[in-house]
Amino acid sequence: MEEILNRLALPGSDLPSLLAELVAQLRPGDASDFESARRNLQALCHILSTHPGLRSALRNGLTTLAQSYRHSELYTATGILPNSSFIAEALHRVGHTLLPEVLDPDLLRSVLRRAFDRPGDRRWVSGVGEQAWVEVLEAIHFDEEQPTTRLPTSVMEILRSLRILSHWVAACGMEPELLRLERSLETHDSPFAAQSREMDDYIAAFPENWGQPPAIDADDRHLRVLFDQCQDVIEKVRRNAARNGTSVRLTYHLRRVRQLLRRCAQLLDILAALQADPKGGAAYPAIAALFVQLVREECLRNNLPRHWRQSIELIAIRVTDHTSHHGEHYITETRAEYWQLCRSAMIGGFVIAFMACLKILLAKAQMPPLPGAICYCLNYGLGFCLIHILHGTVATKQPAMTANAIAASISEAGGKLRDIGALTTLIARTCRSQIVAILGNVGVAIPLAALIALAIFVISGEHFTSEEKSLHLLAEQSPLHSGALVYAAIAGICLFIAGLLSGYYDNYAAYNRIAERILQLHWPRRLFGEARMRRVAAYLGDNLGALAGNLLFGFLLGGTTLFGQLFGLPIDIRHVAFSSAFVGIAFVDLDCSPDVSLFIGAVVGVAAIGFMNLAVSFALALSVALRARQVAEAAWRNLARAVLAHLVRQPRDFFLPPRRSD
Repeated sequence: MEEILNRLALPGSDLPSLLAELVAQLRPGDASDFESARRNLQALCHILSTHPGLRSALRNGLTTLAQSYRHSELYTATGILPNSSFIAEALHRVGHTLLPEVLDPDLLRSVLRRAFDRPGDRRWVSGVGEQAWVEVLEAIHFDEEQPTTRLPTSVMEILRSLRILSHWVAACGMEPELLRLERSLETHDSPFAAQSREMDDYIAAFPENWGQPPAIDADDRHLRVLFDQCQDVIEKVRRNAARNGTSVRLTYHLRRVRQLLRRCAQLLDILAALQADPKGGAAYPAIAALFVQLVREECLRNNLPRHWRQSIELIAIRVTDHTSHHGEHYITETRAEYWQLCRSAMIGGFVIAFMACLKILLAKAQMPPLPGAICYCLNYGLGFCLIHILHGTVATKQPAMTANAIAASISEAGGKLRDIGALTTLIARTCRSQIVAILGNVGVAIPLAALIALAIFVISGEHFTSEEKSLHLLAEQSPLHSGALVYAAIAGICLFIAGLLSGYYDNYAAYNRIAERILQLHWPRRLFGEARMRRVAAYLGDNLGALAGNLLFGFLLGGTTLFGQLFGLPIDIRHVAFSSAFVGIAFVDLDCSPDVSLFIGAVVGVAAIGFMNLAVSFALALSVALRARQVAEAAWRNLARAVLAHLVRQPRDFFLPPRRSD
């Protein structure tokens, strides 16, 4: 490192190349070896503190870089979502990965990219902690430079960047999507426009106040108040969108505005500290925090998985808010709600018993694969829709809904939990609700399917299924069956996807005002009458997501086997309600005396299938919902520990309703 610092002092030295070499000396062999990186930084600090000449060379080099290169692209583009579509941005990242872009030699952004040119650099730069970089800045001793009354070039670049960011915020505040959901932006003075005017005044007055405490009317306090008002409008728009529907574009737009406002606040923090202490010491923490963020974002600039993950989170935010509202209906609190859910699940079990019998009849028809798969899909899909219309409940449909309801109660701000005690109570209520729903489904599906099989035997004199088929039905449900639990997990994935689709169509109905548009049709009103059409329109507006989710869930279940056949994959599905109905049918068709071990294995298998259905769909839905709200992993662990503690302390809450209703 000393040799590199000596070369920095030579006239005409290539500063960007030498800076890249210095970073290479600081870089640990393993990007995750934070301790080695800290030792390297400490060694640099020791050299700078004991060799004034080398310290001066590095300080002069960094000052020259700050004065010779344009900063604005680094501050206004790095770490800010681009104003482009998902496909365009994905192709951009792929193209720049395969054929790297040419770096503009006039940009400070290019210098940073040359120095931190490995994707793993973000790990050790962040891992050493911001305080380590503050210590490096302190070791360079910028306060040893001769003070000047002129505004430094680096500060002028920050002011230019703030002007750009402020104009972008103002333009974003006038987006038609925002105006549609927040009409006050048109009729009253918009904080987005007001902050732009205030920013112009602040930038104009800043040079006059350099090196001295700013006048009361020239500080940034009013700007920060306007930023807070912009954040309030964004939150209000988000709440309105959750109720009236949103789009991926609007969700993307709101996140981008938040990023712009956050970057403005970061740059203002640096300027405020520099104004209070022109030597720079007070600004070191803010500079270090921004530096770490910029390095991380530059290292990830062409990362396609991250772009995909961010886009999925945007879609998840779009659908989970609507799904969460429906999920609240699946979470019981009082004893009356608990038994009401049980009765609703019994209706679901009643319909599923007939659906299971119809599936066996379709299998007996021995149709070609494609027509057979279509019939299976219609049997599942229309049956689930019928259950919904009859106000029944399919237990395994709950997790995708309830997980989003749980996630909706978690704050987005910083990924922190609002009230961990209330959340653990909510999860306990969710568990007992799902247990009673499964018992309601299975408790009716098994005996009713058995009665149907018995009725067929009494009427026709022949068993509904042959002995071989009955043994096969029992064996298929056994956990010892080679793929039973895997197939149950596949069904859980289908449940998760159906939950997202249900939320998507709920949002679609609200955003596109489907109910109002149906009422604009003239011929149905003439045919069915005004009052009936209003009821139909209201029902579709409220239930389009549920109906679409149930229908598509049926097609996912029915099409899985065909998909496996087309691609030569040994995949199938196992759904707890259907598996339980098959056990009831097989029990009767084996003259109520099946092999004991086989029957017990099938019963245990039904329980295991139910657990896999619920666990997989709930885990996936909760993971997506929490990630969509940017909940930190530490918060997940705290929540898990709190739930386990609640289970140990009050296990009854997870299985039974309160003794007295509220």
